[in-house]
Amino acid sequence: MTTHPQRYTVLLVPAHVEDGGGAGGEDSAVRSALVEATGKTGASGYPIYTGEGITADIDPETRTVEAVLVDGEELDYGLNAVVAA
Repeated sequence: MTTHPQRYTVLLVPAHVEDGGGAGGEDSAVRSALVEATGKTGASGYPIYTGEGITADIDPETRTVEAVLVDGEELDYGLNAVVAA
């Protein structure tokens, strides 16, 4: 049985921000949140993490945010949700 990480830091970064390590970073984030595992699985099939107003389905193998709500709403256009390195 695989154990998934219990928490991640999710960053909301402008879509136009790019660096060699992926989409932005903590310096480029307009918001960040520490999210913790809920023990549930989202519609995407990945574990749900929640905290500080952000709910995210995160693929623990690739560390990709597959679905996200910010303060109960869909992510604004022009922003990307990424897991901090």
